[in-house]
Amino acid sequence: MPSVVDVNGYLAWESFEMISRRLFGQTIAAGAAAASLAACSPKGAPAAAPAPAPGADLRTGSGEHTSLGPVKQVTAGVLDMGYFEFGPATGQPVVLLHGWPYDPYSYVDVVPLLAAQGYRVIVPFLRGYGSTTFLSAQTVRNGQQSAIALDVIALLDALKIDKAVFGGYDWGSRTAAIIAALWPERVKALVAVSGYLITNLAANQQPLPPAAELGWWYQYYFATERGVLGYTENRHDFNKLIWKNASPAWNFDDATFDRSAAAFENPDHVAIVVHNYRWRLSLAPGEPQYDVYEQKLQTAPAITVPTITIGSDFDGAAADGMAYRSKFTGKYDHRVFAGIGHNAPQEAPQPFTRAIVDADHF
Repeated sequence: MPSVVDVNGYLAWESFEMISRRLFGQTIAAGAAAASLAACSPKGAPAAAPAPAPGADLRTGSGEHTSLGPVKQVTAGVLDMGYFEFGPATGQPVVLLHGWPYDPYSYVDVVPLLAAQGYRVIVPFLRGYGSTTFLSAQTVRNGQQSAIALDVIALLDALKIDKAVFGGYDWGSRTAAIIAALWPERVKALVAVSGYLITNLAANQQPLPPAAELGWWYQYYFATERGVLGYTENRHDFNKLIWKNASPAWNFDDATFDRSAAAFENPDHVAIVVHNYRWRLSLAPGEPQYDVYEQKLQTAPAITVPTITIGSDFDGAAADGMAYRSKFTGKYDHRVFAGIGHNAPQEAPQPFTRAIVDADHF
């Protein structure tokens, strides 16, 4: 949702990301993704998993699967975390993280492809979604970025995974990038849709052009008690609207949306979502135990692990990845999924899977 604000010498990546998306859905959809799908091809990438050729049908395979199977539960930090697991227990771990307002079904067509190649694939419900619940009623329903990242670190520890390949979009892309920035020893490689999304609170205080501010409508809505009530009462239709705006060319059916919408009935969902967006605008405090992590994140740390970033039509003019290229200092590739919206793994499962495999082989 995008316009980029320069604050203290670096770009306000969070403002850029949020604004670019909604502007795509409302004002700049037509001409957004012209870059090559194989841009910046890395040396040594495996020939068996090339980036899609220009003109290829990126939606091939989308909608082939309708079930993730049984959900598993594990104690992970402050959570009883729900997750799905696929592939051999001895395979290279891959952790795939969803965004808002989505759930693990974003990867329903990706996980069979990765499991068939021998990967151990873990797809959790983030806090506030699905079967993931808090162990204590007294725990603050906190949606700030470092708290969510630490949930995933706790999941790795609980499953005895030392190092994984990470992939994500939206909240999931941000969370995976935070883990790569703060705990690079836990990340073998990263696939990040929309690039560098780590939130900078100071940058988010800077005003944007009016057309760009329009893209934040739901965040301003969540800043009000009327918005909390409205989201509580209308989350199904609210989130379906977000899906349509974020991916206007994706003709998902009601059954596809409803499978994910079940995750929004989590008792903590509204509280986590509202706190997340209020915290980003400094309208709600974080918790002191996360200050040390947030202080590091506010410096916009570089990501050193091997990374593939993905731009889509949702990112508008930023789809080429140039705005955040300097934030990735390790082996790197950028790909553009032309014609694809925000939910890249569910809309384009085969090229997203290729990106995971390619990043793993950097």
